[in-house]
Amino acid sequence: MDIRNFSIIAHIDHGKSTLADRLLQLTGAVSDRDMKSQILDSMDIERERGITIKAQTARLNYTAKDGKTYVLNLIDTPGHVDFSYEVSRSLYACEGVILVVDATQGVEAQTLANVHLAMEHDLIMIPVINKIDLPSADVEGVKLQIKEIIGLPPEEVVLASAKAGIGIEDILEAVVKRIPPPKRDLSAKPRALIIDSWYDQYQGVVTLTRMVDGTLKRGDRVLFMASGADYEIDAMGVFTPKGNPVEQLTAGEVGFFTASIRNVADAKVGETVTLLRGGAIEPLPGFVEAKPMVFSGLYPTDGEDYEPLRDALAKLRLNDSSFTYEPENSLALGFGFRCGFLGLLHMGIIRERLEREFNLSLISTAPTVVYRVMLNSGEEVRVDNPSKLPDPSERKYVTEPIIEATIITPEEFIGSIMALCRERRGTQKKMEYITPKRVSFVYLLPLNEVVLDFFDRLKSLTRGYASMDYDLAGYQQADLVKLDLLVNGEPLDTISAIVHKEKAYTVGRDLAARMRELIPRQMFEIAIQAAIGGKIIARETVKALRKNVLAKCYGGDITRKRKLLEKQKEGKKKMKSIGRVEIPHEAFLAILKTDGK
Repeated sequence: MDIRNFSIIAHIDHGKSTLADRLLQLTGAVSDRDMKSQILDSMDIERERGITIKAQTARLNYTAKDGKTYVLNLIDTPGHVDFSYEVSRSLYACEGVILVVDATQGVEAQTLANVHLAMEHDLIMIPVINKIDLPSADVEGVKLQIKEIIGLPPEEVVLASAKAGIGIEDILEAVVKRIPPPKRDLSAKPRALIIDSWYDQYQGVVTLTRMVDGTLKRGDRVLFMASGADYEIDAMGVFTPKGNPVEQLTAGEVGFFTASIRNVADAKVGETVTLLRGGAIEPLPGFVEAKPMVFSGLYPTDGEDYEPLRDALAKLRLNDSSFTYEPENSLALGFGFRCGFLGLLHMGIIRERLEREFNLSLISTAPTVVYRVMLNSGEEVRVDNPSKLPDPSERKYVTEPIIEATIITPEEFIGSIMALCRERRGTQKKMEYITPKRVSFVYLLPLNEVVLDFFDRLKSLTRGYASMDYDLAGYQQADLVKLDLLVNGEPLDTISAIVHKEKAYTVGRDLAARMRELIPRQMFEIAIQAAIGGKIIARETVKALRKNVLAKCYGGDITRKRKLLEKQKEGKKKMKSIGRVEIPHEAFLAILKTDGK
């Protein structure tokens, strides 16, 4: 069997899913009658946003010009930085990649990030310039970029238009000629790499695997080496892209198996599967637990939806072991859940699925990151919620996660981007012209400065022309404080934030000013204060509504008027001490959408 395992990598919207459609069509894997756009993107959100969230595979049978029939395993990867670990595991399962670059946009930030991932795995790269039929296509310019930025010779570039079906056969020929076949040792002890897994209500967890060594058969008792769980394989198959049953999977093949697994956490991405008895001793390298990096509170707008929200989170968790949740209680918003996500896109997808698939209306608190706090006792604790930050007297220092961001932009926006990165406490590592009119920046930025609206600001400042990709670069010590917002002396726990000391006054003042506009006036005065510990750093006041108690007085003695005013003053003082400020949900929604800028 002549096998080629490959993946398609590209920046968002460069045509990856469309190219996959054409490959499926040309090899006859999908008939014209069953063909639809983005066939490997099974979720509605994937289709609407033009992104791939879950890894998919398809086995293609292709008869090349040399007369041989090849088995091509297309391993479709997620395309966003939030899922970079899943991408790295998918690439580990391949011997080569098709690198798609848009002829109208050229090499973008995510293109470079994917190239570096492919280089780490020593994969053969086939550069493809897509959308060559568009009037604005700059084929020669993009060829030059591929040569100068990525280092691939222009003569290796394949020209194509996935939408028009141009150059698809040339791509397949390049795959069979340039990408090497997998090393196949059928006599070795079996080891399979889990590329992805998801929950099926009829079969349990479906495990997508690449066989690295040996053979696994239906009925084998297998061991998941990291989790220690063992199961008997009920069924095996390959996706073509529909599931076709097979009796066994041998080294080099890509397929799936089910084993009545009820918990998706037993079959994590990157896990090694072997035989329970007589299996391999060493797992495949590179497995790590996918840990949430961004945390946010999710609360139902209607308190009666708490139970449906809990059930919905439990169902989503069945399909996504990297997403975590635990119950949380807020004085302002009631009962909800503290949820952990891989990143901002992951957070947006989970929330959108909850609202769409389970018909829930939700409020989410401002996202925060995981801080590491070194206590005076020498113990290090992880803090993902501002309310859990230890008192300054108990801690030595706080460290925050840092990212290395690559930003590619037209040269006219250099000043705007540098100002934005300075404002977000960024440190410039590198700046270079990748073409006469395009610049690449590398910045070290605190993750908590990026999670809220950095992407929106970047896109608006550059009219959508800039692209960005990032990698985690470790932790860095910082002078961080907990900022509280008080309304009549009562803290609003959902709006508490961990901010840099230098920015605390500005952020606190802006939060208080915005809250003043959002809280409706009452019959008594409302004090809105921003505080760090016991120190008030900003204050705003919502003036009281005042009834004219002198309206019925027509002339007469001044003492009568003074008595009425004093009575009103005492009433307002009493009302202020016992009155409770009801903050409308709309105020929370408005204030949690921004970060005080």
